[in-house]
Amino acid sequence: MSHPPYQDLSRSIEGKTALITGAASGMGRATAHLFARQGANVAVTDLKQENVDVVVQEIRDAGFSNVQGWALDVGDKDAIKRVVDETAAHFGGLEILINNAGFARMADVAEESYEEAWAASINVMLTSHQRAIRAALPYMRKAGFGRIVNIASTEGLGATPGNSPYVAAKHGVIGLTRGLAVDLGREGITVNAICPGPIHTGITAGIQDEHKEIYAKRRVPLRRYGIPEEVANMTLSLVLPAASFLTGVHIPVDGGMNIKNA
Repeated sequence: MSHPPYQDLSRSIEGKTALITGAASGMGRATAHLFARQGANVAVTDLKQENVDVVVQEIRDAGFSNVQGWALDVGDKDAIKRVVDETAAHFGGLEILINNAGFARMADVAEESYEEAWAASINVMLTSHQRAIRAALPYMRKAGFGRIVNIASTEGLGATPGNSPYVAAKHGVIGLTRGLAVDLGREGITVNAICPGPIHTGITAGIQDEHKEIYAKRRVPLRRYGIPEEVANMTLSLVLPAASFLTGVHIPVDGGMNIKNA
């Protein structure tokens, strides 16, 4: 019985260009560092230029010059298009998009302020994703290669109290991921989502360490919070050329929290 020859699929993103939103801190920052170390050209984007510049300098100080920074408010439709176009012009293309930017804002559905929290959450954490994808799509088509990763949350799979606009946005991210995976599949462009659980980031920085420890021991099989680099490495796995038959999925990176019955 003869077998087809083994096919060596590439696990390198060297020379590919990646744009990451919310890259000045947390998981976005870790992803920017990792992708630069893997030889990709990295566009670091976040709200404030001074915060972006810090991360760009960190990456350059580590010995990687293939990085550039842009201030970007993903709540601004025109800004998304401009920064995507400038990234592609600067690096000569764009093949990888990581929609990571987000924020946490508690909201009580009975309060008038809920309306504002809802609008901001949906705009920044859902509408911005499709806008960035639509802006990047012509470049991915031109390159004949596209990898899109949307950072959702375990809040896209369930809910914690007082957080419903965020929960709705993150459920929407999973829906968008599935819908666009189906739409773009014929072109070989993959669209996947990651659902981080309890991770040490700016969003969770306000939680006291002892409370984090109690929560993790009770709810997380691995009995701890994750670090941003652990999420970044899963993100890397999804954008490899070798990840060519994986699309439309959402992967929890949560220490097993989601499958544990509390």
